[in-house]
Amino acid sequence: MTTQAQVWQWLDAVMDPEVPVVSVVDLGIVREIALQDDVVNVVLTPTYSGCPATEVIANDITLALQQHGLQAKIRTQIAPPWTSDWMSAKGREALRAYGIAPPAHLAQDTPQVVHLHRSGPAVACPLCGSSQTRLISQFGSTACKALYRCNSCLEPFDYFKPH
Repeated sequence: MTTQAQVWQWLDAVMDPEVPVVSVVDLGIVREIALQDDVVNVVLTPTYSGCPATEVIANDITLALQQHGLQAKIRTQIAPPWTSDWMSAKGREALRAYGIAPPAHLAQDTPQVVHLHRSGPAVACPLCGSSQTRLISQFGSTACKALYRCNSCLEPFDYFKPH
């Protein structure tokens, strides 16, 4: 008999296709699961409503569950919208170790003005740890990231924006 804990564990092995060091569970986009016999109903909330990786993630989840003899029914739910506050501590550390700065603070604590300010929020460099960084572009390699440059080690890096 399959348990919800087993399913969560199996889904924790499904990596985000755009950031392959963080699982879809640690990213916080798997909102809920429900077991009905050999079917797992999975609710996903993408980081952005137009995220191009959503379909790939749904397929990867389906394949992971099929490997355990289960069928998946995936439902995308965009309300409430995903927030970076749903990321786990493990996911944030995986981003940092990969060279992507995780959100510097909780999205609920982020005033909208910060997003409009040219300098952007204070972000520590994930490579050298310096807080002497600057915003290059509000959009990095994907819409959920901004591009920063470290003034200390001079390396560019992505910053996973809080939202």
